[in-house]
Amino acid sequence: MFEMETHISCLFPEILAIIFSYLDVKDKGRVAQVCAAWRDASYHKSVWRGVEAKLHLRRANPSLFPSLQIRGIKKVQILSLRRSLSYVIQGMPHIESLNLCGCFNLTDNGLGHAFVQDIPSLRVLNLSLCKQITDSSLGRIAQYLKNLEVLELGGCSNITNTGLLLVAWGLHRLKSLNLRSCRHVSDVGIGHLSGMTRSAAEGCLSLEKLTLQDCQKLTDLSLKHVSKGLNKLKVLNLSFCGGISDAGMIHLSHMTHLCSLNLRSCDNISDTGIMHLAMGSLRLSGLDVSFCDKIGDQSLAYIAQGLYQLKSLSLCSCHISDDGINRMVRQMHELKTLNIGQCVRITDKGLELIADHLTQLTGIDLYGCTKITKRGLERITQLPCLKVLNLGLWQMTESERVR
Repeated sequence: MFEMETHISCLFPEILAIIFSYLDVKDKGRVAQVCAAWRDASYHKSVWRGVEAKLHLRRANPSLFPSLQIRGIKKVQILSLRRSLSYVIQGMPHIESLNLCGCFNLTDNGLGHAFVQDIPSLRVLNLSLCKQITDSSLGRIAQYLKNLEVLELGGCSNITNTGLLLVAWGLHRLKSLNLRSCRHVSDVGIGHLSGMTRSAAEGCLSLEKLTLQDCQKLTDLSLKHVSKGLNKLKVLNLSFCGGISDAGMIHLSHMTHLCSLNLRSCDNISDTGIMHLAMGSLRLSGLDVSFCDKIGDQSLAYIAQGLYQLKSLSLCSCHISDDGINRMVRQMHELKTLNIGQCVRITDKGLELIADHLTQLTGIDLYGCTKITKRGLERITQLPCLKVLNLGLWQMTESERVR
């Protein structure tokens, strides 16, 4: 009986490719330098599936894009842009994702030279913090990127309602739009997106995620537009939108597909707004009302009544007490994450109620809860599913430390 010696060099290239696919990006590059057989195996497209190439575009490199194409890489993040963006678009005709986040020197002119014909493969475009970009670029995008599904414009503070009209005219497949800190955007622009100006633009009626954080000009009228036109919306972020009020919650309360609502630091939202949400037909799984200082114990009673299916609830710095916790915990059977950091009226009694009733909790934030002691914490740490306990700067003496 003879024994066949087995060595890694005997493996078929297909087996090597499967092994290499588990490596991180740097190690994928290193194994390609070992020998010709490994290089050939490492260039198999399955090794690089889903990988995003991170590039500094400085001097000309004729082999860069052919190398990416051989490996089937279709996602690119530009870390610094010292060459024309058209260099990337020409080099990667089948590009699916382009991340230009933080490329401060990108201009309308540079983007206009890059997008000169249809790019049907491009699904994701991130222009966050490209502060020189204006409505002119959105016109190009709407004209040539018809299949775009994700558009990130966070911090693009020169965008106006006109730009949103162009988006609403051209990007009918858009599923996710981020307009964080686009300070010129008002109710009119949200109306365009929601299909309220059908004569000029159909609207982005397939939107599932809309981020309007820190859009200070928005009022409850925007929420009326959204509730009428964006029926597929699942995630809505309105954090730091000081212009929306309790009345706007009436509009949102019948958005049956809405899963996640962020109202963090919306100063004009009170218990009445939460009442409106709870009395509607919402099936929210996530709600954030942190730093809404008009929200108190009554909101927790409303949440228990009408939003009891929540999996995540954030109430940081709200004026809630043990009494509010007592009114809520018995109905919240699905709650997995509870953030009550800086709720300074919560004591060990509240923690004991949480430990007794919220048995599905996997994470709790107690940062800055100054009235809790070792006794309450011991109860919380006995929760069977708990994985994350954030105490922040909470101090215990050595003798009190939970073992």
